[in-house]
Amino acid sequence: MTKMKHSLFQLMGIVCFFFTLQRAQAQENTTEASAQVKNLKLISETSDGKGHITRVIQYSKGNIRITETIFITKGPSIAELKMPIKADTLVKSLLEIIVNKSSYRVGLYYRKRLIRSYKAVFGPNPQFNKVMEGDRNTPEGTFTITNKNGASQYNKFMLLSYPNPDAYQRFNSLKQKGKIPATAKIGGSVGIHGIWRGGDDMIEMGVGWTDGCVALKNNDVEELFSFVGIGTKVTISR
Repeated sequence: MTKMKHSLFQLMGIVCFFFTLQRAQAQENTTEASAQVKNLKLISETSDGKGHITRVIQYSKGNIRITETIFITKGPSIAELKMPIKADTLVKSLLEIIVNKSSYRVGLYYRKRLIRSYKAVFGPNPQFNKVMEGDRNTPEGTFTITNKNGASQYNKFMLLSYPNPDAYQRFNSLKQKGKIPATAKIGGSVGIHGIWRGGDDMIEMGVGWTDGCVALKNNDVEELFSFVGIGTKVTISR
């Protein structure tokens, strides 16, 4: 009996350890490079008449004043997709998140029908796929939500299953070809999250402030967080 109790306590300890580790991974995002961004200003904005926007903005990061040009392709109208939805009536397995970096949008689909579209921002170079730790690029591919943290520094945080097998294959291939350093690491702790209080303008303007995560306005990330579950499919494309 004593041995059985000892084994049981060991098992419980292992389960608690992995649960704690998983939560810690979901909270590792607190090092996002953007917390110092301030004094955001719109310099100019033009449209080609088809909904595609070219926007020039400026902001301060530390002692540096940065000018950034953002190209945004047309995405679904958010106003058209605000029909009432009760989160507890959704079958979680029928939900899918589609992230389009070119349109700066996160779409939520239910039974293959678009039910929500949110403005989003990414790493500073959304036109590039993530290659390794530290490149601040947002990964492309198909992932799942592996953990949800409702107490993140960035409001809500949904951890993605990056790196996945495709990412590992690409990473190892690039390393073997000498295109990335032999000491490079693949990185991780990529997810969908909100922003610091009062930071929604960063999302509205399209500032690429994250270290590779997908960031939404706080009200939007709270709503998305209430809809999705562990295992929800997430596809990220350019």
